[in-house]
This record gives sequence, C-alpha cells and structure tokens, in this order.
Amino acid sequence: MRIGEVAAQAGVSVRALRYYEEQDLLHPARNSGGQRLYPPAAVERVRLIQQFYAAGLPSRVIREMLPCMDSGDVTTALLNRLASERDRIDRQARELLDVRDRLDALIATAEGPGPGCTRVDA
Repeated sequence: MRIGEVAAQAGVSVRALRYYEEQDLLHPARNSGGQRLYPPAAVERVRLIQQFYAAGLPSRVIREMLPCMDSGDVTTALLNRLASERDRIDRQARELLDVRDRLDALIATAEGPGPGCTRVDA
C-alpha cells in the first residue's frame, strides 16, 4: 500500500506517517522509485500507535513495545515500564470518571427542581 492509502484507511495524515517513520515506529519498504510501500497490517499498526499516543505514551516507550507485541518477547525492564504506564493510565481514568461524575451532578442540579444553578440562556 502507498502512503496515501494507509493514511486514508487509518484516518491520519501523511505527515503523521512520516513522523512515525522518523520515530522508528513504522518501517515501510521502498519501491525502485523510492516510494514508501506499506503492508496491509500497517493500517492497524498506525491505529494502535494513535491509541498509545492518545493514552499519553511517549514515542520511546511505544518504540520499545511494538517489537515485543510482534514477538511476544519482553524484558523485565520493559515489563516494569509498561506496568508503570498502565498504573498512570488507571489513575488518569479514575480522575476522568470523577470529573464526569461532577459534571453529571452539575447538570442534574441545573436541570432539576429546587435551589441550585440558575439556568441562563445566552
């Protein structure tokens, strides 16, 4: 697959794919004309990279994780780092749930009868 096809199917920009290549997260082949060629599995790999970035994982951790995801082999140091990242994500998820609960309470107060927030439409 060419770079534009992968970008379209994965829902990212061509620039993002080039960045992932610079970060050593993707490794496309090149044809005789120098164009990047990606295997079909690259689309799912890009989506996975996007999810890891969205969760706040840095490139260096993602770069270390990807080979072990393919091979199943993991070092103790990487396993410890991954556990630390998982714990951070768990804390972040709890904090987001707390914020959601506070928003729900505010919405209920504003929509419900009795004292509370006064609804003012602008």
